[in-house]
Amino acid sequence: MGLTYVSVKVANPADPARAVDETFMVDSGIVYSFVPRQVLTQLGIIPHSKRQFILANGEKIERELGTAIFEYQGQRGDSLVVFGEAGDNPLLGATTLEGFGLILDPFRRELKPLPMRLA
Repeated sequence: MGLTYVSVKVANPADPARAVDETFMVDSGIVYSFVPRQVLTQLGIIPHSKRQFILANGEKIERELGTAIFEYQGQRGDSLVVFGEAGDNPLLGATTLEGFGLILDPFRRELKPLPMRLA
C-alpha cells in the first residue's frame, strides 16, 4: 500500500492571517494531526493540555495538544493538534479529515468527500 501526502494550510484560530502551508502524510489510523512544534510556535499556537499516545510498537509517548485551523482545497476544519517533537512526522489524522468532510480512498491514494449523515 502506498503513502498519501497532501499540502494543507495550518493557521492560528485567534489570528487566521498567521498561516503556513505544510506537507502532511495522511494517516487515517491516528486520531489527531501532528504538526511540528516549531511551526505551531511560529503561528503563535500554544498548548492547552497533554495526552499520552501509544505507538504501533507499543511504546507510550506524551505530547502537548493545541487547537489549529486546517484548510485543504477551500475546505476549513478546526481541530485539535499534537505538538510534534523531533522525529515526529507531520501527519494528518482522522478528526482533521472529518472536519474537512473528507475520507482517504486507499486505492486511489486521494482524499474524497465523506458522505455526511445526521442520524
